[in-house]
Parts: sequence; structure tokens; C-alpha cells
Amino acid sequence: MIQAEQTDDASVDSALIAQWIAGDERAATAIVERHAGALARFAVRLGVEEDVDELVQDTFIRAFSALGSFRSDSSLRTWLFTIERRLVIDRRRSTARRGREVEVDDGHAATEYDALDALVADEAAQRMASAIGRLTRMQREVFTLRVQEGRSYKEIAEILDSSEGAARVHYHNAMRAVKEFLDD
Repeated sequence: MIQAEQTDDASVDSALIAQWIAGDERAATAIVERHAGALARFAVRLGVEEDVDELVQDTFIRAFSALGSFRSDSSLRTWLFTIERRLVIDRRRSTARRGREVEVDDGHAATEYDALDALVADEAAQRMASAIGRLTRMQREVFTLRVQEGRSYKEIAEILDSSEGAARVHYHNAMRAVKEFLDD
């Protein structure tokens, strides 16, 4: 079922890309609608706290300027994640050059709850965010792409410019570290 959904997604994205290249501006809107939410979630998981919408917009601007050269070796979403990750890295380098500290913290979600069930869920989410926050940057990125975005190890390796084996090792180590933290 998942493989069929991924194939359908790829064919929809391919059709939209072809329409956009042919000059149909509505195709660009459809591409943004299909992928903007996932890009925003990924940005937050990478530690981006401010200007997430601007980052997503910059990702699409860069992608649309190079869409004619997209080879479909990976899914469009994987390619977009790769572009976004590089933009985040570039922003961090730029910030570091200006002498500012960059703090990456995944636990900045604040929500108001009324019921005891919601409070328990919030505590569990905070513990999970704390566990993820203790991971190395690479482990956190692999964990996020695998668990929250459902990416394959091959796609993760492409996004992170790594090998599939390294992605598996980082994921295994991240899972072990999260489990150990949550068991404490």
C-alpha cells in the first residue's frame, strides 16, 4: 500500500512538473500545496524557530528555478528536503559568521490543554522532544526523516548526502538513545 502511494505521488508530481515546465502556473500552486506542510515540519525538526514560512518559500524559489533539471532520481519531496536542509545549513553558517550563537531546540511547542488526558499527552510529547533534543544533529535529522516523514533509508541518504548504511546506523543509534532516555 505504501509503495503504491509513493508511486502515485511520484506520478502526480511528475505530471505537475511537466505542466509547470509547459507554462501552467497552476501546477506550481499545486506543488506548493502538496509539499509546503512537510517542508515546514521538517524545518522545525531541523531546529528552525523563526521565519519557517520564509524558509519554505525560499526552498520553493530555489526548486522552481532548477525544476527543469530535476532528474526524478528521487522523489520530488526528497529533493525539496535536500534543498531546504542546505538552506538551513547556509543560514547557520551565515549566522555563525556574524558572531551570533545558534541554539537548536526541538521542544518549543506550546499548547493549552484542558483535560488530564491532554496533560499526560503533553508530558509525553515533552519527554519525547527532550529525548530528540539530546541526539546529535545527524541522528536528529535521520530520526525526523524516518519517523515523522516516513522517508526510506535511500531517500534519507540522498537528503543528507550520506550513504544508506550510515543512515541506518544513525537511525539505530538515535532509536536506542531515545529509548534509553524514555526508559529513565
